[in-house]
Amino acid sequence: MKAFYAELREVINKRLQVTQEELLRVLNPKLRGWAQYHHPVVAKRTFSYIDSLLFWRLVRWAKRRHPTKKAEWIRKRYWRPLGNRKWVFAVDVNRKDGADSVLELYSLSSTRITRHVKVKGEYNPYDPKDEMYGETLLQRRMLLKRRDYKEWATLYLRQEGKCAHCGFELDDVTGADIHHVVRRVDGGSEALSNKRLVHPTCHKQIHS
Repeated sequence: MKAFYAELREVINKRLQVTQEELLRVLNPKLRGWAQYHHPVVAKRTFSYIDSLLFWRLVRWAKRRHPTKKAEWIRKRYWRPLGNRKWVFAVDVNRKDGADSVLELYSLSSTRITRHVKVKGEYNPYDPKDEMYGETLLQRRMLLKRRDYKEWATLYLRQEGKCAHCGFELDDVTGADIHHVVRRVDGGSEALSNKRLVHPTCHKQIHS
């Protein structure tokens, strides 16, 4: 924790002359990566503590940029209310498509804590009877990790939101499972071309 905060402090101290947007684009990947690495453990209190330290570090950064300005002017210039939060370090930006957007500081304390789920000891990815269990593990990982969630979203859009087995719509009520067209036990790959989204009930029918 101390090493990470020291890194953040160094990043901020070396960028007294950059714009708020440039500073956010450097800080956010570091904050998001550190949070994702520690999210399976009891880290809420630590996340909140780092957020607090970072807030005061950014206040000092802003004051050093504008030594003659009053605190209220600095607050309105760099912080704004967003949602249920009153003090959000954010700035208006233009996206690549030309649309207006708001770039805000990543909040460590908003990171969802998800406990690590142990894989059962007798699980064998090459055993046909464990094929569905393995797909369930893959499904859980896809919904939790940002990179894997993009794969899930790609499959959803490719199938136009419909089950690959029955053709009916997939939604929050019915749910959606990941199914391998060619089973991994039969040499199927983890490529998107070998994956489909199906209803949980359809998934059971396929495997039965």
